[in-house]
Amino acid sequence: MSATPGIAPPRPIPIKDRASILFVEKGRLDVLDGAFVVVDRSGVRTHIPVGGLACLMLEPGARVSHAAVALAARVGCLLVWVGEAGVRLYSAGQPGGARADRLLHQARLALDPDARLKVVRKMYDMRFGEPAPQRRSVDQLRGIEGARVKRLYETLARRHSVKWKGRRYEPGDWHAADLPNRCLSQATACLYGLAESAVLAAGYAPAIGFLHTGKPQSFVYDVADVYKFETVVPIAFQVAGQAERRKQPAAGDPIGEVRRGCRDSFRKSGLLNRLIPGIEEMLAAGGIEPPSPPDEAQPIAIPEEPSGDVGHRG
Repeated sequence: MSATPGIAPPRPIPIKDRASILFVEKGRLDVLDGAFVVVDRSGVRTHIPVGGLACLMLEPGARVSHAAVALAARVGCLLVWVGEAGVRLYSAGQPGGARADRLLHQARLALDPDARLKVVRKMYDMRFGEPAPQRRSVDQLRGIEGARVKRLYETLARRHSVKWKGRRYEPGDWHAADLPNRCLSQATACLYGLAESAVLAAGYAPAIGFLHTGKPQSFVYDVADVYKFETVVPIAFQVAGQAERRKQPAAGDPIGEVRRGCRDSFRKSGLLNRLIPGIEEMLAAGGIEPPSPPDEAQPIAIPEEPSGDVGHRG
């Protein structure tokens, strides 16, 4: 039975077949005449195909009705409440719903030192395209990754003629960072939203990380870091370099350019199609067989099955 009279219950679209991410800065999200819309202060409605989105990032000035939250949850669209330009996360929904068997498997891998190390080594392999150095602990691999990331930032800065002073930003003060760091923060925020959508859709816990620990989105950071240098980080440096070469660097909309560039990169790289299989590949490297779901377990809320009709190219 549909919660909206006269409308058939929505059938969630697989994450791999969705558009990636959309930011809403000012306006009221609501369900009017059966449609998910954002209404501006003059009353103009803009329709948002919420069922075809992986994530909605709600910035300051966005308000959400109960009906909008309920519909987003039913179709499996993640709502994330963030600060200006997405640099600070205040709250997030949980579309799809956690699965006890998936959570227990993830926790078991994280608590087993040998399994955890194997997962971290697999993440390193997927991220850099080469095996991690032998006989290294998780802490040592974290240090090695940090040094490689620092060199990659410097390389991209030289390639795009960016004045790079290092990764420096204040989570509570968006404007305290220079332009390259603001572009990079915006780019990674886009990827984190997408990665969290995939983690939740697959039934895992964002907080149970392997390389990152102690944060509400530790596993999100683990997953996002595997893909960020092939998707969003080059976009950030490219936009920052173009802005710095202009006579007035503040002219234009570099943050908007970063968002649009990330969206295009997600589509071209097929990232939505790869995230959930990538997560499963990382965890499978731990070498522990996942438990079978109990008979009374709920089915997957957002099944990864083909969408569309026969002959549909999606």
